[in-house]
Amino acid sequence: MLLALLGIGAGGGAAADSTIPNPRIDMQAYLKVAHEAAQHRETHRVTEDQFLRMSREPGTIVLDARSKEKFDLLHIRGAINISFPDIAIESLGRLLPDKNARILIYCNNNFVDDEAAFPSKMPAASLNVSTYISLFTYGYRNVYELGPLLDAKKTKLTLEPTRR
Repeated sequence: MLLALLGIGAGGGAAADSTIPNPRIDMQAYLKVAHEAAQHRETHRVTEDQFLRMSREPGTIVLDARSKEKFDLLHIRGAINISFPDIAIESLGRLLPDKNARILIYCNNNFVDDEAAFPSKMPAASLNVSTYISLFTYGYRNVYELGPLLDAKKTKLTLEPTRR
């Protein structure tokens, strides 16, 4: 009985309490926008050739949301880096002020044959998915995702390290 009162028992920890208030966290709103973003995303995934063509058009931004460390190892030429944890109101306002600008995204799970720069993530944890949902949440609707899995050594996209 004492163990149950202390929250120690067969489960090994306390049960989640959905009544703990925090106005800066809203799981239900996240799930709702994630569903909307998923529907929107279905018409915003592009091939390697489309990504390459679009990336060369004026005003297009190629965004890499991997860590700065992975970005510096290898990234698509011309891409800007906003590490996913740094995607926030201030950074987006400063780096991507035009919510109508065309933004192309890619992530680790778009490339094989360079595990150091593009370490594999589980498909459900793909950075493309998180980045797309996050940008959609902040009001960006002109976002396109590189769809295919490409060989980093054979892609038509130019991959380069950050020059130091």
